[in-house]
Amino acid sequence: MLHPLFSTLVKRPDLVVDHVSAYAELVRIEAGDMAKDLVTRAASWAVAVIAGAIFLALAGIAVMLGLIQNQFHWGLVAVPGAALLLAVAAVLRAMKPWQSERFPELKAQVASDVEALRAVS
Repeated sequence: MLHPLFSTLVKRPDLVVDHVSAYAELVRIEAGDMAKDLVTRAASWAVAVIAGAIFLALAGIAVMLGLIQNQFHWGLVAVPGAALLLAVAAVLRAMKPWQSERFPELKAQVASDVEALRAVS
């Protein structure tokens, strides 16, 4: 006597193909969500690096201008400070923890299928 899985494969291959295609669609959807998170994180790191470099350049220019003029002006603090705030905000966004566990629906579906196979055998 054949295992019920093999008899289903022989009698109704369309069911197995539908099941496998549903798995592929589930993987595609959940991988797309993960890709969006990765792109957002990479863009945040890129903004942080660029804003940090701009801060360093503007801070150096502000120090040189302050020493040349031999006086203090708030603009010499505000302009590099804005770049620093942008860099800090981008780093905080990039270091934000992952929103959820990766592939939760796929794991649940695999567990459900394993449970169904154990019940049948």
